[in-house]
Amino acid sequence: MKTDLTDKQIQILEVAETLFAEKGFDGTSIRDISKVAKINIAMVSYYFGSKEHLLEALILYKTSGLKEQLVNLIEEDLEPVEKINKLIELYINRINCNKGIYRILHFELASKKRVLDILSFSEIKKANLKSLELIIQEGQAKGVFRKDVIIPLITPTILGTYFHFYMNKPFFEELLNLKTEESFNNYIKTDLTKHIQQTIKALLIYEN
Repeated sequence: MKTDLTDKQIQILEVAETLFAEKGFDGTSIRDISKVAKINIAMVSYYFGSKEHLLEALILYKTSGLKEQLVNLIEEDLEPVEKINKLIELYINRINCNKGIYRILHFELASKKRVLDILSFSEIKKANLKSLELIIQEGQAKGVFRKDVIIPLITPTILGTYFHFYMNKPFFEELLNLKTEESFNNYIKTDLTKHIQQTIKALLIYEN
């Protein structure tokens, strides 16, 4: 997706992400985006057509990269548990570095004002789930992972833990003595990621 876009289109998408995340989709106009991006309003419409199509392009631009990373992960010479751990790292890092788009997605899905049933986005989600399935099936074939795993619930378990932590940021900052933004983000990359890895491993591995 990134390679299909010009620098000017990427600039528009980055501005749109910031404004949508701050003001909401309904609270942001094409005029607002063109003003901040310092681009003629007609040019924004030329590139993306409508604000809805701009939102679709933004979602695909920000989420398609993970699909490529997961496809590459399947081919790596790693044991299934190592692949699952790396998959979790990829998910958490991707979300933590793109908080704006996930805030937009969360709001849009929660508000139910627009049904985000974008075909391309749906295909990306299905492809990501397929990559997860292939890794788990590899582990099952090797006798490492349980056969009764409900694979579609693994991703919500990963994302749900992350979002609960992030949405309760002030509480966890005080509880864990995370006084700076850097320390909060480092905690996500290390302790929270490790906790999620241990949680998913407990769901996948046979009990001794």
